[in-house]
This record gives sequence, structure tokens and C-alpha cells, in this order.
Amino acid sequence: MATSPVKDFLVTYVMPEKCYERIFVSFYINGPCLKFIMSRAVGLWILLDTFLAQLLQLLTILWRGSADGLSLSSVLLQLYAFSCPVVYAIANNFPLFAWGERLFALAQTAAIVFLILHYRGETLKGMLVLLAYGCLMLLLGSYAAAAAVSVMHTSSLAALIASKVLQAGTNYRNGHTGQLSTLSVLLSWAASLGVIFVSLQETESLFATLSHTVSACLSGILLIQVLCYRRNTATSRKKNE
Repeated sequence: MATSPVKDFLVTYVMPEKCYERIFVSFYINGPCLKFIMSRAVGLWILLDTFLAQLLQLLTILWRGSADGLSLSSVLLQLYAFSCPVVYAIANNFPLFAWGERLFALAQTAAIVFLILHYRGETLKGMLVLLAYGCLMLLLGSYAAAAAVSVMHTSSLAALIASKVLQAGTNYRNGHTGQLSTLSVLLSWAASLGVIFVSLQETESLFATLSHTVSACLSGILLIQVLCYRRNTATSRKKNE
């Protein structure tokens, strides 16, 4: 007997078949099924953020031909934060499918670093930074001690939090958000809320949950700045055109 495309999609990507039967046949939702569906939805949203957040920021810079308002220190910290899981995965010989999306985000962030320097008139410096970064990643992935790799992996969230603090500070000092992508910030904020949900469900570490909560609050501050500084940002862009 043929099944409907909707059922095939839901059972494959969203919920087990027994939950589908309970919800769409028996019209009954129980706690375990709801929790499973929410966890799967949150996981997909976090994956979407990994693929799209940096890409949207990259496209915004390229479209407008400017990186005005973006903090280089903030983006460098993001680059470090995205590099840590990749180095950890390489050092531990994890299969590519387990961390490939991180590599994608890392490459986009490295491109953003280059573009910030490029639009500041420091193209050669940007190329040298990328070359040095690539060599460093190769060395770390191949020869770094296990203890060093573990410390890097643990510190990635702290680096991400610090990057948001620096960008928020830059926005406040400038009085506008420059070329900071609204969609990118919105995606990151929503994904950070999802990470809190996952942390509450899967870890027993209060410190980890608090750290993710701080990260989500900072993402919320960035989103508020994007919305509140909208008029100032538009004026700043017109001046730079």
C-alpha cells in the first residue's frame, strides 16, 4: 500500500512512525512524542543557522560593497570559535559528515575576515591572514596535543560570547549596525534559543546552560540594536554610497 508523500517526509525527517500514528491517526499527542518533535525541529533550525547565518552576512557585504560597522576583532573571535570544533574533529578522526557543516561556516567566516580587510584597503594583509590561518589550522589538526585541542574545543563558546560583546559594543559606539545582516542576526538568535533547549534536555551542566543563555541574550541584544538603529544605519549607508 502506497504511503502519502507527507507521511514519508514527516516519518523520515521529523518524527518516528509511532508518533505519526498517534498524532495524525489517533489525534493524541503525548509528552515523549512532543519532546522528540521539538528536539528534531530545533536540531534542523540549528543546522540551518550553521549553513546560512554566515552566508547571509557574506552576501550582504558583497552586495553592498562595504564591511562598514563590522568589528574585525569580533569576526576573528567567531573564526576561532568555528575553528575549534573543526580542529577537534580532525584531531579525533571524526568522519567528514559529522562536522562538514562546521567547515562550511568556517570558510564563510574566513571570507568575511578577508572582505573586512579588503574593503579597508588592506587586501594584501587579508590574503596573508588567510594564508597564515590555513597553515595554522593544518598544523593544529595534524600535530596539536590532545590537551590543547580539548582546551580549544572547550573555549569555543567563550570566544563566541566575546565576539558578540565586541560587536554589540561597536554598534553602540557607532550608533548604527552598518552592514550587519538582519537575517543573519535573527537566525543566530533563534538558533541560540534552540541550543538552550538542547542543553536543558541533553546536559546536566548548569554552567553550560548558563553560558548558552548568556550567548542567546547577547544575540538578542544584537537583534534589538539592528531594529533600533535601523534609521541611523540607513543614513550611514547613504553617506558611504
